[in-house]
Amino acid sequence: MCGIVGYIGSKKIGNRLIEGLKRLEYRGYDSSGLAILDQTMLKSVKRIGRVNCLEEALPEKILEANVGICHTRWATHGAVTEENAHPHVSSDEKFALVHNGVIENYLSIKKFLESEGYKFVSETDSESIVNLIAYHYKKQDTNNKSNRFLESVRKSLLHVEGTFGIAVLSQDHPGQLVCAKRGSPLIIGVGKNEHLIASDVNALTHCTHQVVYLNDNEIVHLNADDFSISTIGNSSVNAVIQTVDWDTTAAKIGDYHHFMEKEIFEQPIALTNGMRGRFSNDSSTALFGGLNISEDELSQIDRIIFLSCGTGWHACLIAEYLIERYARIPVEVEYASEFRYRNAPLDKNSLIVAISQSGETIDTLSALKEAKRKGYKTLSINNSVGSSIARECDGGIYQHAGPEIGVASTKAFTSQLMLCGMLALYLGRMRNLSYSDGCKIVEAFKSLPKLIQETLSVKDQIKLIAKEYADYEDCLFLGRQLMFPIALEGALKLKEISYIHAEGYPAAEMKHGPIALISESCPSVFLTTSGEMFAKTLANIKEVKARKGKVICIASEDCEIPEDSIDSLIKVPIAHEIISPIVMSIPVQLLSYYIAIERKCDVDKPRNLAKSVTVE
Repeated sequence: MCGIVGYIGSKKIGNRLIEGLKRLEYRGYDSSGLAILDQTMLKSVKRIGRVNCLEEALPEKILEANVGICHTRWATHGAVTEENAHPHVSSDEKFALVHNGVIENYLSIKKFLESEGYKFVSETDSESIVNLIAYHYKKQDTNNKSNRFLESVRKSLLHVEGTFGIAVLSQDHPGQLVCAKRGSPLIIGVGKNEHLIASDVNALTHCTHQVVYLNDNEIVHLNADDFSISTIGNSSVNAVIQTVDWDTTAAKIGDYHHFMEKEIFEQPIALTNGMRGRFSNDSSTALFGGLNISEDELSQIDRIIFLSCGTGWHACLIAEYLIERYARIPVEVEYASEFRYRNAPLDKNSLIVAISQSGETIDTLSALKEAKRKGYKTLSINNSVGSSIARECDGGIYQHAGPEIGVASTKAFTSQLMLCGMLALYLGRMRNLSYSDGCKIVEAFKSLPKLIQETLSVKDQIKLIAKEYADYEDCLFLGRQLMFPIALEGALKLKEISYIHAEGYPAAEMKHGPIALISESCPSVFLTTSGEMFAKTLANIKEVKARKGKVICIASEDCEIPEDSIDSLIKVPIAHEIISPIVMSIPVQLLSYYIAIERKCDVDKPRNLAKSVTVE
């Protein structure tokens, strides 16, 4: 979850490291630090708080260095202190290291190293690696100076259990940088007389668009002019250089107050980009170019298991409804973090689909690897082409939503919902969904950007509602069928960015326990369309009002709701069932956003959260 940036080259580190680190702050913002090599002296500066606290503390001399590593932390092992901040320096002061991941056997490593006289000053697991490198470096043949640094890192990692993305500097090797990964993302930026490394491509694009995505258990040895990749087991690897083709200005905030606000209002264009070129010429079905699974193979699929976490899991629930309805294929939705550790019986014709915005979610990646190990076909829906999940799967569907910086997902979520609906259409047309129904669904998808733009126009009304409800500390979100996952997502958004305790339930389940929470101090947000569930949802609303609960209702324009049944009403455009969850997501996002603003919360960087969850 932490952010790593490193640089070695002919230029000053200056903005190269600090600008990159700012672009990674969504990955962690408890503390940050930077280490450089000044001739043959290691120097480091660490600060609690955001990257700007570090930036203000950096002497100009440090920013003039030509090699350095930096880190922004999301705390796992140890409190938020400068001692626990990265980079960590070995007790002999010869090495500095930054680390993302979790070292599972760090206690045994630490105990051994302490017996050898190595000192520890932090509570972190990361410090065990840098001291282990120092230990192996001391044992290496001093005559083999060219490879001594690299081999010390390699030998150390052979003893490490867990996940890591690391970058290491050595006092004795000022013109070198060594990095490695297992389970945590790490990318090389290739420049002219310079190289960079980072845990997200977005931290590199201000310097270069040429990148190499490292695979698990690979180690890279860099200098200003060249780099080489090998496995930790010491087999050589040929680097594959790719070009990042998205516009870096998309990651800038522009005239908006927050990235989350920007990304909410970018949804019409994000959805347009996600469906571009993905409908058949006769507009009766969806097309996906990167599935790498033939139609014959897909036609044999008799069960689909979706894996995800958090917001992506809610998108999977929508996929379950839509694929079962339109393709008539049984679907199961699993928490990726639980699936890996279950011995779930799977049919031989099962398809595994992973959903992850970043493509680096460690729980989802681990579950996916377990499914592949058992021989199942795998697909992914994600927003990062070169991500670990995208490369691990047999095939995938790229979201084309553009970079999402705000920790709370908005446009990536609605993009996932859209692609799940398009996948349901694609699979349905392969089976028994009629041509005419396919054409109606494609027409609905094409109308989606316009409907989202119309829905965004209710922002001023939602601002007023947010002012009225910002001081409550509890809230329920309730919906039926397709609206239930959106209720879950609404509750999650409110929790994430406003710190209000919120829960999502199927509206009918309210009577089976949650109704005990209903009171004047616990408002309920109901989501409903005019379909077959409307009358039943209206009955649930009346049950809340009968117990003096306040009701915010988000409803499609054709819903007739008695005024005395609700306290606040938000109307959205009428939409086809397959896209209605996307339309209903917009007011849910806006309500959470404006409530968080009223509560003066840090919307883009909520406490305790990071956007890309790369540790278990």
